[in-house]
Amino acid sequence: MTDRPLYAELGFTDAEWGLLTGLPQSVLTAASAASPDSARKTRAESAAGLDRISEARSSASTLVAAAATAAVAEAGDPEIGEEPPVIQPGDPAGYAADVVARAGEVAALLAAKASPADAETYRHWIVAIADEVVGAASSGGVLGIGAETVTESERTFRDDLAKALAA
Repeated sequence: MTDRPLYAELGFTDAEWGLLTGLPQSVLTAASAASPDSARKTRAESAAGLDRISEARSSASTLVAAAATAAVAEAGDPEIGEEPPVIQPGDPAGYAADVVARAGEVAALLAAKASPADAETYRHWIVAIADEVVGAASSGGVLGIGAETVTESERTFRDDLAKALAA
């Protein structure tokens, strides 16, 4: 019996596993930064995304459950009150483009190494994180009047992410 890590048992290298487990938090950050918000709204978006990441630890997909467990271990567990710092990229559009490019790499990796069911569950989970974040707080308007639940820039990021993962 060996002491191989779970990601190796699933057929991934350390670098590939880093890509798979880092993408959820990166998607959360990019989705939140897609539209400038108040600190309160940004925290609400971050909390919603972290909850979605955390919930996936109970996924029926071994791949998704393991990736979520690793992501929560890195970012912090909202179920026990851990609050990771809110990351605000200096260049939100550039950061979003980088995240979409990494999502494309993940899609290719999943196609090559994961079962079709695990790949589909992972892709769905990542898009659900983006959906959760962009829908967590309204943007714009005055005192909440005229605010958009999902802005055009948030919708664009979410759609670009979904396209990259489908490739």
